Amino acid sequence: MTKEQSVAGLLQTHGQPKVLAKQTHVFYQGDHDARVYFVQSGLLKAYYLSADGKESIKSFIEAGSIIGSLNAALGQGGCSFNLVALEPSQLLGLPFATLVEAAAQSHTLAGEVIQHLLALAMKKEQREYELLSLSAEQRFVRLRQTSPELLKRVTQNDIARYLGVTPVALSRIKKRGS
Repeated sequence: MTKEQSVAGLLQTHGQPKVLAKQTHVFYQGDHDARVYFVQSGLLKAYYLSADGKESIKSFIEAGSIIGSLNAALGQGGCSFNLVALEPSQLLGLPFATLVEAAAQSHTLAGEVIQHLLALAMKKEQREYELLSLSAEQRFVRLRQTSPELLKRVTQNDIARYLGVTPVALSRIKKRGS
C-alpha cells in the first residue's frame, strides 16, 4: 500500500467485486462480516428484523456510499442489521482491518476515513432527530424534499417501514399532502 493512497484507490486496488441481483443479501443480522462495502451502482436497504419478524428500515444506500456493520467489523459480535439489494447492484468489499491498517500509514487516508465516519455520524443524528422529533407526515415531507428520486425507486411498503408507519397510514399522509 502506498503512503498516500485514497479510500477510492484502496478500494480499487484491494476491494473484492460483488455483483448482486435484486433481493440478494450482502449479509444478514448475526453474520460475522467484517468488510466495508462501497456501492458502485444500484440501491441497497439496511434493515432490522425484530424477534417477531417485524421489519424496520434503517436506511437506503445509494451509489457512492460506503456501508458495513461496525459491530461485526470491530469484532463486537455479528452484524446488527441486514443488508439487501433493492436493485441489481455492484459493490466493492474491503476487510475493515485492511482499511484501518492503511489509514494508520497515511494521513491522507486517515483524514478521508474520518470524513466518511463524520458523514455517517451526521446521517445517523439526522435520522434519530427525524424519528424522535418529527411526525410521520413531517418525515415524509422531508424525504420527498431531500430524496425525490428515491421515492420512485423504492416500494411504498418500504417507504412506510422507513417512516415507521403502516402502508395505509402512508397512503393517508400522501392524500393529505396532494
